[in-house]
Amino acid sequence: MLDATARRILDVPLARAAAALDRPWVSPDRLTAAGLVLGLGSAVAAGLQAWTTALLLWLVSRLADGLDGPLARRRRAAGAAADAGSGGFFDITADFCVYGSTVLGVAIGATRGFDAPWEPFAVVLLAYYVNGTAFLAFSSIAERAGRQLDDGRSLSFLGGLAEGTETIAVHALWLLLPAVAWQVAWVWAVVVAISAAHRMRVGYRSLR
Repeated sequence: MLDATARRILDVPLARAAAALDRPWVSPDRLTAAGLVLGLGSAVAAGLQAWTTALLLWLVSRLADGLDGPLARRRRAAGAAADAGSGGFFDITADFCVYGSTVLGVAIGATRGFDAPWEPFAVVLLAYYVNGTAFLAFSSIAERAGRQLDDGRSLSFLGGLAEGTETIAVHALWLLLPAVAWQVAWVWAVVVAISAAHRMRVGYRSLR
C-alpha cells in the first residue's frame, strides 16, 4: 500500500547513495547478497533474543536491498550490458529467504523469551506463502500474455495492503517490541491474508 509513496520519497536519496557506492568492486548482486546475509543474521540474532542486534541487522539488510536496484539502473543508464533477469531473480529470492527466516527467528526468540504462542507466526508464514504465490504467478503469466505492469522493477507487482514497506516496518516493530510480537503477528497475518485475497482477485480479473 505504501510502496509507491516510499519510492517517490526515497528514489532520489537511494540514487545518490548508489552513485556513492558505484565502484568496480561493488555490484548489484553483491549488495543483494549482503542484504541476504545481514537478514539471515538478524533472524539468528532474534532467535537468540539479541533484539537490538537483530533490529540493527534488519535495518541495514533492508538498506542494502534497497540499493541494489538503483545501482543496477545506474549501471544500465551508463551503458552496461543488462542481464536477462538474473539480478531480479536473485533479489526476490533473497527477499523471501530473509522474510521467512526473520519470522522464524522472531517466533523462536519470542516463544523462548516471553512464552509467546507460536501459532500467530505460523499463520504469518502461511499468509506469506499464499501472498507470494499470487503475485509471482501473476507476474509470470502476465509477462507471457503481454500484460505485465512496468514500474521499473523486474517483476509485475500487484498492489495490496501488505507490500515491502509495510513488511519492513512490521518486522522492525517485532524486533523493537518482542514482548508483544505475537499480538502484532496476529494482526499482520490478517493484513497479509487480505492482501493475498485482493491480489488473487485483481490478478484473475486482469488476466481474463
